[in-house]
Amino acid sequence: MMSLLGQSLVLVGLAACAVGAPLAFTAGARRSQVGVTAARWLAHLFSVAMVLATATMIVALVRHDFSVSYVAEVGSLATPLVITIVSLWSSLAGSILLWGLILALFTTIYCLTDRASQIDESAYTLGTLLSVGLFFSFLIAGPANPFGTTPSPIPLDGPGPNPLLQNHALMIIHPPTLYLGYVGMVVPFAIALAALLAGRMPAKRLQTMRTWLLVPVGFLSLGIMLGGWWSYEVLGWGGYWAWDPVENASLLPWLTAVAALHSAMAQQRRGTLKAWTIILVLVSFLLTILGTFLTRSGVVNSVHAFSQSSIGPTILTFFGICLVAVVVILALRVDRLQSAPASEALTSRAGAILLNNLVLVAFTFTVLIGTLFPIIAEAVRGVKVSVGEPYFNRMAIPLGFGLLFLLGVGPALPWGTSDSRQVRKALLTPLPAALVGMVLMAWLGKPSGSLLLTGALGGYALWVTFDQALRPGRAGRGKRSGTRQGFSLLAVMRSPRRLGAYVVHFGFIMTFIAIAVSSTFQTDAEATLQAGDTMEIGEYQLRFEALRVVEEPHLTAQRARMVVLRREGGKELAILEPALNVYPSQREPLAAPAVRSSPTHDLYLTLMNTGLDGTVGIRAILTPAVIWIWIGVLMMSLGTVLCLMPNRRPSTTLEGPVEQATEGGAA
Repeated sequence: MMSLLGQSLVLVGLAACAVGAPLAFTAGARRSQVGVTAARWLAHLFSVAMVLATATMIVALVRHDFSVSYVAEVGSLATPLVITIVSLWSSLAGSILLWGLILALFTTIYCLTDRASQIDESAYTLGTLLSVGLFFSFLIAGPANPFGTTPSPIPLDGPGPNPLLQNHALMIIHPPTLYLGYVGMVVPFAIALAALLAGRMPAKRLQTMRTWLLVPVGFLSLGIMLGGWWSYEVLGWGGYWAWDPVENASLLPWLTAVAALHSAMAQQRRGTLKAWTIILVLVSFLLTILGTFLTRSGVVNSVHAFSQSSIGPTILTFFGICLVAVVVILALRVDRLQSAPASEALTSRAGAILLNNLVLVAFTFTVLIGTLFPIIAEAVRGVKVSVGEPYFNRMAIPLGFGLLFLLGVGPALPWGTSDSRQVRKALLTPLPAALVGMVLMAWLGKPSGSLLLTGALGGYALWVTFDQALRPGRAGRGKRSGTRQGFSLLAVMRSPRRLGAYVVHFGFIMTFIAIAVSSTFQTDAEATLQAGDTMEIGEYQLRFEALRVVEEPHLTAQRARMVVLRREGGKELAILEPALNVYPSQREPLAAPAVRSSPTHDLYLTLMNTGLDGTVGIRAILTPAVIWIWIGVLMMSLGTVLCLMPNRRPSTTLEGPVEQATEGGAA
């Protein structure tokens, strides 16, 4: 019964997209408001069908209806209720169903908020959204059908979800957050494609596209961070980023989308980079489809990827169709989106944005080549090639320094033309902050060229970020007397979009510096301990007290009780219990590290093995500044939320300087 209901609902969504997509494109060509309205109702039907289909699957999971094929694949009577519900995205078919749900909801939200001034713009956007919905509905109804029926005899129990899903609470929120970023990229893609088909991108439409682009960028930032945090907390290796192919797949569209956001700002302010902005948005969506292929085809070996599946060729075919369509439409229509003639010097903010875009695109190509080369080499030559961290670090670190440099220089430069004296003043003023940053890095010890450069560029960029963010508060003048007033926090908060941009910059700088410090000063130690033995690392002494076995309904855990003492004085600071978890569906145990975080460093303990004589193998890692990586990305997400808020109207007591300052943006 549940299988039939779920499949029927998916087919309703498929039919709604199959009828709505051509109807919307026809309405756009004929400028038919009636056709657009009908297509919107079909989009709502698609959304309702996907919501009900997903609800049906959740009910089947909670009721342990093993007659449904997906429940038989991931369900288990012993699995806790919360894990049972989130097992919706623990395997391939369920994750595609969640993908379809998010796509349908974004489509409906767009329909409800669409304020396009022209019928054809709305129609072409809606037609593109429904076309993508048609593909994913087909995928859910056919190759990735989670509502299949289980062959007789129907099992009384199942294996449970992937143990990696159960091993940490972060897996409850990491996948859906990342999916919101991936799927959300379809809306700006649809708006950009509609601009090409309509032959125009008015200012209001550009702002709509930029707003919709902020949404997936914010979710991708948060999702990438949560993935790194999960890797750090679960996999037991003490790191958070390994240039894994699936990690790279989420980074690629983030890079191009960030570039698109900056070029869209230059287009709003100076009328330049119009076609370039459209291209970046289109490429960002294509990279999300490519990432979907890498994650769900089984062509890459990754702890993050799904196992070998039959839907890989289907997704690759869809990627090829999208790529050809984008190239053809660009070739035929891009000349209609000509930018306003402008002569922008590199010593202007628009020039810095252009350089920033070039660095981001170079970064994207670097990661893309390193990710795809092993796959292409194996497909063409039949040999396995590995591209690891040395390649990515050698290529990406200089580009990262370039981004950090432009993050400091770009916002300091004025818009438009300016005299050389103004440029020199803007660029020389933050130099003392760069010197302070270098001194602080040298004070930490082990000064290297890259670390000193990080300190200098980071200090410079932080000065500029704070100076530009607070500038509206210093720009107030008495309306009558013309004399300067004190600092006005209200003036700063009046433009949350401007403030949000600099909060994002601040978070990026914080994250960059924290990554540099944590990777440079990390230390580790290993020891085999019996009860009562100790080991030392940094300022800590670690004493192993006992190994205990904990039986839970869905796992068996071996936990080593470790007392953390201060090395000098022997003061007890904490008790940590790194564990090895054994799940019924997996023979090899999974490590569950124990982490003690502080504002300065993390103490990270991994239980590597246990002996029959009661001994344990412990690895201890001391890593500084890790917590500031997570805080930095959270700041970036907070800044994105601020960028989505509407600006308040300026106060009547303030004049032009504040209004002009709040209209600006970060480069």
